[in-house]
Amino acid sequence: MNYRILLPVAFAALLLNCNNATGQQTDNNDAAAATVSSDASNSVSSDASAPASDSQSANDVSASTNAQTADPAIPALAQRLINAYPEQHLTYTDNHIVFPDGTKIVFDDGKQKSFEQMLDDCDIEDMLSMKYDPSEKIPGYLSDAGRARSEAFFKKMYGNNEAAVRKNLIKVNWFGQSLLFTKVNGADIQLKKVADEIAKHPELRKYMEQSSSFYWRPVRGAKRLSAHSYGMTIDICTKYSNYWLWSNKGAGETTKGLKYENRIPEQIVTIFEKYGFIWGGRWYHYDTMHFEYRPEIAPQ
Repeated sequence: MNYRILLPVAFAALLLNCNNATGQQTDNNDAAAATVSSDASNSVSSDASAPASDSQSANDVSASTNAQTADPAIPALAQRLINAYPEQHLTYTDNHIVFPDGTKIVFDDGKQKSFEQMLDDCDIEDMLSMKYDPSEKIPGYLSDAGRARSEAFFKKMYGNNEAAVRKNLIKVNWFGQSLLFTKVNGADIQLKKVADEIAKHPELRKYMEQSSSFYWRPVRGAKRLSAHSYGMTIDICTKYSNYWLWSNKGAGETTKGLKYENRIPEQIVTIFEKYGFIWGGRWYHYDTMHFEYRPEIAPQ
């Protein structure tokens, strides 16, 4: 047998097979890369085209013109907050919400908290952790979306003390009254829109009488500030209002089976929610006169 002839032939065949295998592997790798690229492209495209649920303009919450593309490095709840307050130009870095002047506020302090501890020591993640659900006509046990507030965050936006908040208050004509409401985040503009829409329904006017707004004070029986302290909250007519402690004498924050009562028409609630307000009547610890401007929580 002539090995001088066979060896080159065998070597050539082996080289040809290696080249074919390499080419096939390259094709497979290219196909896999194309698939990944296509999947990634589709994912980015989907994320970019889907509007952020709570992104709102400071001047027109319902327009949703300031929705930002979701960044996978930013927690969804943080992105929701950023989108809700475009006037603030917020960013997120290393578990902090960052204001343009460099002020950083912890997003999630990582603490395990009871319900009452969350109310008194609320971080931003706590504040956004509950779902505000308009379809739930009688709120479930401890369902208080929006009732817990990050005091550091709201003081930074609206003012660290009464004098600072007052500098941003505007008089809003409210059915014959002149109510003080903050201009920060366009909250006063949104309240005017609420008034304009309610005014189209004369049968609702009686619920607007004797309303109140700004009042720097702590929550009754607690050290944390009331939402009224920031000038972005309004209480409408107490004559037609219900409050959880009025109807449940002696009840506490974790008392089960609270009796729920409400006399505020759903039409009023829907109008307020349309413009970025949440309603205290959606809380287990209900306060049916209470509406506060919270576009990061209000349904859109």
